[in-house]
Amino acid sequence: MANYWRMAWCRHLLAVSMALFCLLRNTMDVHARPANMSSLKDKNNPTSKEVNEILPPDHLNGMKLEMDGHINKDFHQEVFLGKEMEEFEEDSEPRRNRNKLIDIFSKVDFNKDKSVSAKEMQRWIVEKTEEHFQEAVRENKMSFHAVDPDGDGHVTWDEYRVKFLASKGFNKKEMADKIKNSEELKVDEETQEVLESLKDRWFQADNPPADQLLNEEEFLSFLHPEHSKGMLKYMVKEIVRDLDQDSDKKLTLSEFISLPMGTVENQQAQDIDDDWVRERKKEFEEVIDGNHDGIVTMEELQEYMDPMNEYNALNEAKQMIAVADENQNHNLELEEILKYSEYFTGSKLMDYARNVHEEF
Repeated sequence: MANYWRMAWCRHLLAVSMALFCLLRNTMDVHARPANMSSLKDKNNPTSKEVNEILPPDHLNGMKLEMDGHINKDFHQEVFLGKEMEEFEEDSEPRRNRNKLIDIFSKVDFNKDKSVSAKEMQRWIVEKTEEHFQEAVRENKMSFHAVDPDGDGHVTWDEYRVKFLASKGFNKKEMADKIKNSEELKVDEETQEVLESLKDRWFQADNPPADQLLNEEEFLSFLHPEHSKGMLKYMVKEIVRDLDQDSDKKLTLSEFISLPMGTVENQQAQDIDDDWVRERKKEFEEVIDGNHDGIVTMEELQEYMDPMNEYNALNEAKQMIAVADENQNHNLELEEILKYSEYFTGSKLMDYARNVHEEF
């Protein structure tokens, strides 16, 4: 039965993704990408806040891939800005953003030689990634409290099920009684599919000896697999399973860049497709496929996904520097980082970079 629901859930995810992607092809600009499952969480509906609080997020800050295998578009900004990401909003006053970026540069420049090396950037990336980790820990405390109202320090799968179903609009007492008496829940197919997927994830997060209870640390792994080697491995297996077309538990380039079936109706939609393929091809060939044999194994993908891998942080530092290193000295100067501010912060600073020498 579990296998049946797993297959049904995969078909459901694929159908939703394909529908959303076809819609995006016809309506969004060239910077768009196929939508991930985060869109299924209704962030504007107040009644959905409780659902979002206890469901594992699709987007994980500081992770290169989303839970559904999409490339994290904001990764560079997340590992450069850390918890300060929200301060760089598109409509923020440019001079304020410029001053903030100058301040960040001075912190990254650990030896104060007015130049950022790959090692300094690596150190900074690790520090900012840790900030995202700590933020997840803080959020998890609130989420765990929401599912552990009696405060006994652990949550059963049945307790979580009741909380989840109640947050979806089902009668809490009725669901609790049915679960207690092992009665059929009679929920809609979509809710049942989500429950089966969550159950699989729940038992993966249950550290041995398995007792079907999650403490706060295990619940953190349930919501944020990047906090656990075992759950990170599980996340990688899920991504490979969804992309692996020949079931060999490996990914080829064609599998990694494959697009949902659909008709391209205009040039704008074709541009979206081309950007999607180009971006994923570059990431596959230059970063993920470590030995460049044209195949990505689960081990390679797990190493690529590990946010606390310092070797990955160094490679990321070198890539980030290469983007803005106009004088080709393998370091970053302040004027370079200001000129390429959109890459590092998501915010354009217009012509403020040219004034940098007036202050330094």
